[in-house]
Amino acid sequence: MSTALIVFAKAPVPGQAKTRLIPALGAEGAARLAEQLLQHTLRQVRDAPVDHLALCVAPDTHHPVFEQARQAVGERLHLAPQGDGDLGERMHRALSRALARHHKALLIGTDAPALNAQVLAAAGAALDSHDAVFVPALDGGYALIGLTRPAPELLLGMAWSTPQVMEHTRERARRHGWRWAELAPVADIDEAADLVHLPAGWPSTHSHFSGDFA
Repeated sequence: MSTALIVFAKAPVPGQAKTRLIPALGAEGAARLAEQLLQHTLRQVRDAPVDHLALCVAPDTHHPVFEQARQAVGERLHLAPQGDGDLGERMHRALSRALARHHKALLIGTDAPALNAQVLAAAGAALDSHDAVFVPALDGGYALIGLTRPAPELLLGMAWSTPQVMEHTRERARRHGWRWAELAPVADIDEAADLVHLPAGWPSTHSHFSGDFA
């Protein structure tokens, strides 16, 4: 069965990216970390055994880091804007578009560095026997969603960025008869306390960071 993998990313613009980390890192440091997380994510996904790989970005595709990503990953990476709407509307649109052409679709952000190639492979395999798969986040949300069919009942009208997102998603899935799998939870890098979950050896976000997709 064919699989699509979608990465949601926001342009690493100082003052607009990773804003909850600005008190700890400053606007420039938070933006550098956002770029670093994007690069790390793309290193994990670029060789993933999927049939379609998309980078869906906000607010548009014009930031140079997105073109740099496309050139580094190669022609198999499709660049597209997320479009309008809240997070659930944008996720629903991207997943529905992918599922119109593929049997399975996975969607991740760039904030969970523990989402490596092995986790992605396990999530894809889980969809062989489930309607949906999630990787819960330690903050109460989720870092990965995978579907075998569009799921407006799971995504639309959700109160995002709260500690109850995964709990409410389970309630909705149960109510609508979804069969879902959950993999081991991972940490999102959203606030200063989360910085301890960054991979060992990453350059300091306080110093100049030179992007490298290699």
